[in-house]
Amino acid sequence: MSQLPPLAILGAGSMGGAIAQGVIASGRAGEVVVTNRSRAKAESLATAGIRSLALEDDAAANAAAAASAEVVLIGVKPGMVPALLAEIGPHLRPGAIVVSLAAGVTIATFERILGPDAVVVRSMPNTPAVVGKAVTGIARGSRADERAMGVVRSVFETVGAVVEVAEDRIDALSTISGSGPAYVFLLIEKLTEAAVGKGFDPETARLMAEQTFIGAAALLDATGEDPAELRRRVTSPKGTTERAVAVLQDARLEQIFAEATDAALARAKELAAEG
Repeated sequence: MSQLPPLAILGAGSMGGAIAQGVIASGRAGEVVVTNRSRAKAESLATAGIRSLALEDDAAANAAAAASAEVVLIGVKPGMVPALLAEIGPHLRPGAIVVSLAAGVTIATFERILGPDAVVVRSMPNTPAVVGKAVTGIARGSRADERAMGVVRSVFETVGAVVEVAEDRIDALSTISGSGPAYVFLLIEKLTEAAVGKGFDPETARLMAEQTFIGAAALLDATGEDPAELRRRVTSPKGTTERAVAVLQDARLEQIFAEATDAALARAKELAAEG
C-alpha cells in the first residue's frame, strides 16, 4: 500500500491522538506532527514516529505544523476553529487538504476563511477510533476531488471503517455512529443492573454483561451475517430467549431508537445554529 502524505493534527486530543497512532501503526506514515496547548499533553503524544509540539513552548507551533503537511486535521474545539484557520491559512502548502474534526462547523466556514483555493473535507469519527474500530463519516468540500477524498479515506481507514456522505447527512450520521457508542454503553449498564438484580455480585454482573456484548459483536464481525439472522439462531422457538425478546419488542425499541436519534439530530441542528 502507498505511503500516506505528511500529516499534521492541530489540537490533538484523544481523537487526534488516536488518528496519529493509527497512521503510525499502519506502517504507511510519512511525517506526523501534532500540536497541543500544554507541554505535558504534547509530551504524552510524543511517541515513535510522531513529532509533538506544544504551544506553551512555541506560540507559532500550529502554523509551523500546518506548513509541514499535505493533510492538516483540525481538532480544536469548534469555537476555536475560525481563529485557528485564520492563523494557519497563509502557511498552508498549495493543494493541502484541510480536514475538519470539529462538530457543527460547516465546510462553508472553512472555505470562507481559508479562501478560494482551499481543499476542505469534513469528518465525523467516533470514539472507538482509540482502539482502531471507528466509523468515520467524511463529506467533500467544493474543491475536494477524488484524489483528495482517497487520501482522507486512507487516513481514517487506519482507525476503522469510512463512510462518504453528503455534508447534509453528517449530523444524521453523528446520531448513529457518533452517539452510538453511548447507546451501547447504556445497554450494557442496564443489563449489568439486571444481573445484579438476579443476585450476582457487581463484578460478576459486569463481566457477564460486558463480555456478552463483546462476544456478540465479535461473532457478528467474524461471520458477516445479518444481525437479525444471528438473533434468530439464538432464539429457540418457545424458549427463554424468545420470551425475553418478545418483551423487548413489545417495548417498541425501533420507535425508541428513532425518537432518540431524532432528538440527537434536533440538538445537532441547534448547536449548528448557535455556532
